[in-house]
Amino acid sequence: MRTKKIDILVIGFALFSMFFGAGNVIFPPYLGMEAGSEWFSGFICYFAADIGLALLTIIAMLKNGSDSAGIMRPLGKTASAVLLTAVVLCIGPLLAIPRTAASTYEMSVLPLMSGVSPALFSAAFFALILALCVNESAVVDIVGKVLTPALLGGLLLLIAVGVFRPIGPIADTAKIENVPASGIMSGYQTMDVLAALIFGTIILKSAENKGYTDTKRKNRVVLGAGIVASLGLLAVYLGLTYLGATVSTLYDGSVNRSALVLAIVEALLGQTGKIVFAVVVALACITTAVALVSSAADYFHGLTGGRVSYKALVVFMCVFSAVVSNVGLDQIVSIAAPILGIVYPPALVLIILSFFSGRISSLWVYRCAAAGALLISLLETAASLGVPMPWLSALPLSSLGFGWAVPAAAAGTLGAVIGRGGKAAAGEPAAD
Repeated sequence: MRTKKIDILVIGFALFSMFFGAGNVIFPPYLGMEAGSEWFSGFICYFAADIGLALLTIIAMLKNGSDSAGIMRPLGKTASAVLLTAVVLCIGPLLAIPRTAASTYEMSVLPLMSGVSPALFSAAFFALILALCVNESAVVDIVGKVLTPALLGGLLLLIAVGVFRPIGPIADTAKIENVPASGIMSGYQTMDVLAALIFGTIILKSAENKGYTDTKRKNRVVLGAGIVASLGLLAVYLGLTYLGATVSTLYDGSVNRSALVLAIVEALLGQTGKIVFAVVVALACITTAVALVSSAADYFHGLTGGRVSYKALVVFMCVFSAVVSNVGLDQIVSIAAPILGIVYPPALVLIILSFFSGRISSLWVYRCAAAGALLISLLETAASLGVPMPWLSALPLSSLGFGWAVPAAAAGTLGAVIGRGGKAAAGEPAAD
C-alpha cells in the first residue's frame, strides 16, 4: 500500500508538471486582472474549462480502452485519425511546444539577459528537451521526482508572499463584460483538455512500467494521480488568479500577458524574485515541453506503424518547434485561438458521449453530434475573423463559449433517429 501511494504521488506530480506549462503561467493572472472583484467566478470557470475537463478526459480514457483512440473510435478509422492528428498537432509542434520556448525566452531570459538571441536560445532550449526525451521510459520519473518539487516550491513562495502582502486593492468592477466566458476561453487556451488525450497515454504506460498491469489497479493509480495533479493545480491557479486581481487597479487589457506576470513578480519579490520566477517559468515550460514532445512523437510513431522511429520524430519535432517558437508568445497565442475554437468542440462532444457509450446504440449519434459541433465551431471561427453572422450570438450558451452545445445535441438526436432507420434498412455506418 505504501508503494502504491508513493507511485500515485510521483505520477501525480509528473502530471501536474505536464499540465502546468506556458499558458498556465500567463492566463490566470491576466484573467484576475481583467475580472477585478469577480476574479473568483472567473477562476472557477477557468478551472472547470481547463483541469476539470482534462480530468474528465482522463476518466473517459480509462472507461474506453485506456487510450485516446478509444474515445475517437466511433467516428471511424479515417475521421478519428484526422481529428486526433489535428489535436496532437495543436498540442505539439504547431502551437503548444513552440509556446513553451517562447514563454521561457520572454519571461525567463529577456528580463535577466536582454541581449540573448531568440534563435540561439530556442536552439539551446530544444537541445535540452531532446536530451530529456530520448529515453522515453524515464520521462515521468524525471519530471515527477526531480523537476516538479522545484517548480511547485517556487510557485508556492510567490503566491504566499502575494497573499500575505497584496500589491494593491482589487478593482470594484471588471474590465470585461463577461467574466465567466473569459475564464472558459482562457481555460481553452491552455490546451490541457487536448493534452489530456495524449498525457493520459504516458501516465498509463508509466503505471504499467511500475508493475500495475492489472486493469483495475492501473486505473486506480492513474485516477489517483489525476486527483493529485488537479488538487495541486487548483491551489496554484487560485493563487495566481488572486495575484492578478491585486493589480486590477494598476493595469488594463492593453498590458502584455507576460509583462503583467513579470510586473507582479517584481512588485512582490524584487530583483531576486525575477530570478526565482525565471527558474519557475523555465521549469514549467521544460516539464510541459518534455511531455508534449514525448507524447506527440509516440503518437506519430504508432500512426506510422513503427516505420518512423520515436527518436527520429523527437528530433524532427524539436527542430521544427525551435523554428516556430521565434514567432513570439503573443503571436502564438493569437494564432492558437481560432484553431482551438475549431478542434475543441468535436473533441469535447466525443469525450462527453464516451461516458454514455453503453446506452448509445448507433454510431450515427457520435458522428452527427461531432459534425454539428464542428459546423458551429467553423462558423464561430469565421465570425471571429470578421465574417458577419450575428445570429450565432442568439444560440443558447453562446455567451459562455458553448454555442455549439445545443446544435451538437440536436444533431446527435438526429443521428439517433437515422440510426434507428438505418438498422431497419441496413444503413448503420461501419466502425471501420
